[in-house]
Amino acid sequence: MTTASSTSRTAFAALRRFAEVRPAGERCDLCAKPVAPGHRHLMEAVTRRFVCACDPCALLFAEQPTARYRALPRTPLRLDHFRMTEAQWTALGIPINMVFFTKDGHDGRVIAQFPGPAGATEAFLDPEAWNPLVEANPILHRLRHDVEAILVNRVGASRDYYLVPIDFGFGLAGLIRLHWRGLEGGAEVWAEIGRFFDRLRSMSAGATHA
Repeated sequence: MTTASSTSRTAFAALRRFAEVRPAGERCDLCAKPVAPGHRHLMEAVTRRFVCACDPCALLFAEQPTARYRALPRTPLRLDHFRMTEAQWTALGIPINMVFFTKDGHDGRVIAQFPGPAGATEAFLDPEAWNPLVEANPILHRLRHDVEAILVNRVGASRDYYLVPIDFGFGLAGLIRLHWRGLEGGAEVWAEIGRFFDRLRSMSAGATHA
């Protein structure tokens, strides 16, 4: 499987978290037991594939950071006091105004990925541009490898920053790829993006971090 196709499958799998209607009778991908709405998700470390998990299977992997599967966090956090100047944003060189940042578990480098009609695309990230943000925002020191992301929305007047489970970033990428039409995306995709962030704000209501 190519990197592009693997990323696409990951992005579309992540959309399941945001689907209004979930498949009836969903089951744990590890033990096949039925799972309830709001069940846990795991990420297979090698393939970056997301799987549904019942509570016992999720607990089994929750405290094993080197296991085959990594437990994803459950609750997004709104970073109300995240500090980023316009100059710092420009220095990052991200080609659009949405991006999510992750830490690679193999080498510790920070990866920037932006969503678009092709799915999630990696952007070159200059460490010299990233380091001032880490100094200004200590939470970036604690970003969990592979399973957490900093999701940034700076479209229009928005200046929103969230600490999210990694599948939220791929879910946004999958949503945009699914609904994108023409050169500029079309009204439908922007409506879906708006609903995505409305739901994210609702999910993180009361869960903020300084």
